[in-house]
Amino acid sequence: MKLYIKQKVFSFNDKFTVKDETGTDRYFVEGEIFTLGKKLHVYDVNHTERIFLQQKVWTFLPRFFVFVDGLQVAEIVKEFTFLKPVYSILGLDWEVIGNFWAHDYEIINQGHVVVNIKKEWLTWGDTYVLDIPDQRDELNALAVVLAIDAVMSQQRAAANSSTR
Repeated sequence: MKLYIKQKVFSFNDKFTVKDETGTDRYFVEGEIFTLGKKLHVYDVNHTERIFLQQKVWTFLPRFFVFVDGLQVAEIVKEFTFLKPVYSILGLDWEVIGNFWAHDYEIINQGHVVVNIKKEWLTWGDTYVLDIPDQRDELNALAVVLAIDAVMSQQRAAANSSTR
């Protein structure tokens, strides 16, 4: 199955919709503003919260807790590296490989692809395609991708503010 994430270009807080292959709304993502650390809520079409992401504050490197249906399933940790970003997914035993800056990477579990992430170029706003072979991995895969995107978004914002 494929999910499509199209983020709004001019938004004061994170708010966007995740659609399926037919263009039908599947999930709604809303970020909290005025909070200490980033927090994202993901709701299904029945407005039930399915995913909650919470940034751990006061850490040297970015860290996110991932909750699916109210249970913590993983912790995403950006590792300290000089050349390219490396992420650990504690709790799911998944491995992330690829080119994060080009938005072309995949998440692997014991040699099998859990999700393949690609960015669609030349679109209004950022559009990401998540190709998830096993529907049972859908929520966990979406949560991990959103956490990695949140870390990268914060790094871009920090880099932009330091160049001003």
